[in-house]
Amino acid sequence: MTVKNDSCPVGPSMTYLTCLIDMWEDWIDLGNLEEYLNYANYLLWVFTPIIVVFILPFFIVLFLYLSVLFIHVYKRKNELKEAYTNNIWNGARKTLATLWDGHALIWHDYEIKGLEKIPVEGPALILYYHGAIPVDYYYFVCRVLLQTGRNIHSVGDHFLFKIPGFKPLLEIFSVMHGPKEQCVQALKNGHLLAISPGGVREAIFSDESYVIIWGNRKGFAQVAIDAKVPIIPMFTRNVREGFRSLGGFRVFRWLYETFRFPFLPIYGGFPVKLCTYLGDPIPYDPNVTATELAEKAKSAIQSLIDNHQRTPGNILRALLERFHRREKQD
Repeated sequence: MTVKNDSCPVGPSMTYLTCLIDMWEDWIDLGNLEEYLNYANYLLWVFTPIIVVFILPFFIVLFLYLSVLFIHVYKRKNELKEAYTNNIWNGARKTLATLWDGHALIWHDYEIKGLEKIPVEGPALILYYHGAIPVDYYYFVCRVLLQTGRNIHSVGDHFLFKIPGFKPLLEIFSVMHGPKEQCVQALKNGHLLAISPGGVREAIFSDESYVIIWGNRKGFAQVAIDAKVPIIPMFTRNVREGFRSLGGFRVFRWLYETFRFPFLPIYGGFPVKLCTYLGDPIPYDPNVTATELAEKAKSAIQSLIDNHQRTPGNILRALLERFHRREKQD
């Protein structure tokens, strides 16, 4: 017996289910399936690199949160001790420094030129150019800690202290808000202190031309004068090729100026060659004003940029420097 249906005639050799499958195949037009797959493959080929360069920066954020998690575990392990002394936290600092230094060496073949200019003991103010994400500074702090045993105190932007979960990491690595009095006291206590006068504004609005964006800031110079310490200029080659920001768009500048928070996409995470250069210390001179000292410091960092960075920066060239090791004129 056969069952007749206007939309799906079924005979002895065809079940109703087979008929529905045939209808579904006709509806999705399997004859053009290869064309659809080719189009999907094209879209994947075009958009995957774009997606990847915006995802890679989150690995640094993930690494930071893993560092925070380690601190909590470390603290839990030592909670039965009578007090949390500096010696206890030195173990956590050195462990994290070792992990970050390993990342620096493997991913960026990170180097420091002029490490001998960091005093073995006693205070100094380190001034550095701020990249879109200052991974070079993280690496620098860790390398100095491992090779000299000195923990550099740092001045961080206020928004860092508003990031959920970051407080333990900031405390262990002695990051402060940066009131002038606190900075001067840290130096008078014999610590190394690092400041980026350009801060977040330089991070998001500078670009591959490596323009220094300090505005009229000279508070850091007054700190050095009040503490009677030398200034050590610092710059890292290719820091802008590792990570880049989209700060050239007006909307992002407006958002930052309005809310003082870096609302902008950052892309990159490329394994470019990073090399930090330390310039000759600018000695304390009681006869130099804060304005004059600020100009001297800016000129010193500009000199490091001119001598060690080809501008405009180029990502491909920075990658080649990473993977084709050869003697370079520094």
